[in-house]
Amino acid sequence: MVRLPDRSGTRSHRRPGGPRARRAGVRAHATHGRRTTRTPAGAFTTKGRSGETEPGRVAALRSALTGRSIARQVFVLQVVIVLLLVVAAVVALYLQVRHDSTQEARNRSVAVAEAFANAPGTRAALGAPEPTAILQPRAEAARKATGVDFIVVMNTDGIRYTHPKPNRIGKKFVGTIAPALAGGTVVEEINGTIGRLVQAVVPVKDPDGKVVGLVSAGITTDNVGGAANRQLPLVLLAAAVGLALATAGTALVSRRLLRQTHGLGPHEMTRMYEHHDAVLHAVREGVLIFSGEGRLLLANDEAHRLLDLPADAEGRPALDLGLDPETADLLASGRVATDEVHLVKDRLLAVNQRPTDVQGGPPGSVATLRDSTELRALSGRAETARERLNMLYDAGVGIGTSLDVTRTAEELAELAVPRFADFATVDLFDAVLDGGQPEGATAVRRTASRGIREDAPLYKVGRQIGFVDTSPQARSLRSGQAALEPDLAAAPGWHAQDLERTGQVLEYGIHSLITVPLRAGALVLGVVSFWRSQKPDPFDAEELALAEELVTRAAVSIDNARRYTREHSMAVTLQRSLLPRTLPEQSALDIAYRYLPAQAGVGGDWFDVLPLSGARVALVVGDVVGHGLHAAATMGRLRTAVHNFSTLDLPPDELLVLLDELVGRIDQDETAEGGSAPVTGATCLYAVYDPVSRTCTIARAGHPPPALIRPDGSVDFPDVPAGPPLGLGGLPFETADLTLEAGSRLVLYTDGLVEDRERDIDEGLELLRGALERAGGSPEETCRSVLESQLPARPSDDVALIVARTRALSADRVAEWQVPSDPAAVGQIRASVSHRLTGWGLEELAFTTELVLSELVTNAIRYGGDPIHVRVLLDRTLICEVFDSSSTSPHLRYAAMTDEGGRGLFLVAQLAERWGTRYTPDGKVIWAEQPLP
Repeated sequence: MVRLPDRSGTRSHRRPGGPRARRAGVRAHATHGRRTTRTPAGAFTTKGRSGETEPGRVAALRSALTGRSIARQVFVLQVVIVLLLVVAAVVALYLQVRHDSTQEARNRSVAVAEAFANAPGTRAALGAPEPTAILQPRAEAARKATGVDFIVVMNTDGIRYTHPKPNRIGKKFVGTIAPALAGGTVVEEINGTIGRLVQAVVPVKDPDGKVVGLVSAGITTDNVGGAANRQLPLVLLAAAVGLALATAGTALVSRRLLRQTHGLGPHEMTRMYEHHDAVLHAVREGVLIFSGEGRLLLANDEAHRLLDLPADAEGRPALDLGLDPETADLLASGRVATDEVHLVKDRLLAVNQRPTDVQGGPPGSVATLRDSTELRALSGRAETARERLNMLYDAGVGIGTSLDVTRTAEELAELAVPRFADFATVDLFDAVLDGGQPEGATAVRRTASRGIREDAPLYKVGRQIGFVDTSPQARSLRSGQAALEPDLAAAPGWHAQDLERTGQVLEYGIHSLITVPLRAGALVLGVVSFWRSQKPDPFDAEELALAEELVTRAAVSIDNARRYTREHSMAVTLQRSLLPRTLPEQSALDIAYRYLPAQAGVGGDWFDVLPLSGARVALVVGDVVGHGLHAAATMGRLRTAVHNFSTLDLPPDELLVLLDELVGRIDQDETAEGGSAPVTGATCLYAVYDPVSRTCTIARAGHPPPALIRPDGSVDFPDVPAGPPLGLGGLPFETADLTLEAGSRLVLYTDGLVEDRERDIDEGLELLRGALERAGGSPEETCRSVLESQLPARPSDDVALIVARTRALSADRVAEWQVPSDPAAVGQIRASVSHRLTGWGLEELAFTTELVLSELVTNAIRYGGDPIHVRVLLDRTLICEVFDSSSTSPHLRYAAMTDEGGRGLFLVAQLAERWGTRYTPDGKVIWAEQPLP
């Protein structure tokens, strides 16, 4: 209960209810010329103007000690100031120590890294065959001696040679190395697995200044710090001393204040009551004070306004104030109420009520009234605005998560339902779905649809729709402006689209429509339709503006997806045009293959099957580093080069050497032209299978090893020397010779099949082994089984896979003869070959074959060296081969009329379908092929 003093000679504040009501609220606590003081026991003591009674002094002392005195406030203030000073000192100490620790960590990591990089033997160890074996012990010894957390030595590609944890050797270094590769020093702070640390990367240079490797050293700031722990006890001790002194000083001040003031004086009390009275009638909240009998003692101005109380309301019972029964009963009862909403005439009032006798006060109650009518309206509008802003924010982060046109349209429909509309449909031109621009198109395709129910009679996804000119969708597509149809039942232009379907839509309950064109600049990509059914109110102008904003944001994402689709389609088209369309005919291998481009962009993977002389077949698998058109174009150049080099019948290792030189020249040309072109890197595996000897010769340049499935189903990875990737230059390649049983399956692949961000290559190879062990017997079944078990849902890299099942050329299709170095032996060879051709049923080829072999054997006897060997193979063609020990290659030329020789190879070239020369470690082979009749 609020009690107001009545003082003679002072101005009293005017309150509703007149002087009588004011006096009724004042008499309980004020008398003329004296002040009353309430003791804790409820008794009142008085003091005159001459002095104060002893019980009054006790009450003033207790008031001061319970927190209402100036002394207590001064005490609390000083304690807070001291505490703030302590906190500021601790924070300053922490920041200074952290700065010093970080600076020390930077200096130490740079010093250790530079010392190890310039240490004797570091540069030489980087060029050794096994750098890890030399550098790891040195790095660990240096790490322990210097107190850093790690010393990592790596090559210029960031591959680690050393690490405190050996299982991380050979993996990519985590950090920035580009400035170090340029000859500088990199110092950076990162959050590592061992905490906050500072690491430095310095280059290792050869005498010419070329960077040949990198050294990184790192140390956590915790290992360098420690000053804070030494200084913190001193700071805390000083703070405790200061706090104790502040407490003692405050106690002295409080005691002196109490002795001099004896509590609050009459002027202070008067001023306090005057301020209280002014605030009571100025607040924008109604205040009602009732006595224990339910009579109104006090009502402020706001309570009179909200309840429309009569002028003489004070002193009357709550039930006689003219209020509605429910509100009057609440005020008369004096019960506790918290934010109870009551309708008083046209206002919604939130009522709070509490009793006044909880802690020994006088009986009665205090009620407060708050007008929530306008607040609720404003709250509703604010909630609507907040929801719309949230929806636009969600549109910015939730639409366009993938560069797929259809998926982006689906994200727009999913966001709009049910937050904005009950149904949402997205219709795009077919050209947009394919990545193009709609030029002259009139029909759209329903790309996405979303609704609160699945049975709406709207056009289904995938249907092509031709909107009539009067429909809202057609108007939006034509004008590029949004259209609002608040009442579809009264929209004849919309009805003209499809009378039967529009009737079903209205019967279903859909009654309002907004159509917004999907615009990307001046280009219209399609139209979005928002439909309302459950909410009875139609769409309004504000919702039309919101729909335009929502669709505008989505249109940017759809246009980005369209552009990406176009560029991706162009790149895929280029890439596929560079890959083999069909495999050539050959009899040595049964082949199945798969090529799957990456989802994010085209890459540089390729494969080839190349028939060679002597019924042999070459298998090629390669991978250009990177993605995009540059990688695809480089892949095409390398594939063409392999085709050209294969015609020379080069061994696999020599062919890889030529490819390595080609990649190096590509890098030089592009760097000279662009100045900063990326260095081209590539891997390649080249294998040659001979069905006669069942020998497969393999060489690889940084490519994953082949897998071999033997006829019994066992799987292993043959030991083929890895060799460096193409483009490094100056390093040799080695070959491995495998003898394969007929029916063996050779599996060649690119790293996209066995390696991705989720797993390393070792794990991928083990998974591949398991898939091959479960695969069927045919190459097609093997390809299918491998891709189903190995390929992720959205591969990040291209995948090329070849499965080749070997065949052997049976002995009855091979004829061989040793030829003595005597011209008379040519006739014997002709007779033997003619006899064998008769046995094969190829009498028609006897004459030309005898003529071809006569010329080839004669040249070998005349210009070659012993031993001379003749072999005839019956495959898809008839193959004649003449071996000799000479490395001199014959050349085709036109003989003059007077020349005695020079016409032999010309005759061979005219009679044979193909002919050529290949070199062996022991000499050369001249071969010729004739088509079978």
